Amino acid sequence: MANVFFADSFYWIASITAKDQWHSRVLAWGRAHPAARIVTTEEVVIEVLNWFASAGSRTRRVASLAVRDVIDDPAVQVIPQSSASFHAAWALYDARPDKAYSLTDCRSMVAMKSLGLVEVLSNDHHFAQEGFTVLFP
Repeated sequence: MANVFFADSFYWIASITAKDQWHSRVLAWGRAHPAARIVTTEEVVIEVLNWFASAGSRTRRVASLAVRDVIDDPAVQVIPQSSASFHAAWALYDARPDKAYSLTDCRSMVAMKSLGLVEVLSNDHHFAQEGFTVLFP
């Protein structure tokens, strides 16, 4: 799918956090790809909110508002969770005992494969191990 990219939690966290070392690169990527459509999962959104959970009330509020913007953005598709998606992710998790993939990463990889996506807005080498193109190596 041309011009469609999967966004890992890395992308959302870096875009929210001005002090993140990847913040400016992530924002520059967004400006350079104004017509891009982004796909993510509810599990990734949960991971983002978990990342900010202990950062204090102000930062939690900023993160919550940023997630609201993501969910409301017509250029972003947030794939909902389901029992079937959990079991598909778990199956990949079980199939890769030699890898350190998180269950959320497995869910993302399953979603990407089902949609025919190859490029991921992430710096996580686990995606490359599964044959995806990591856009922030």
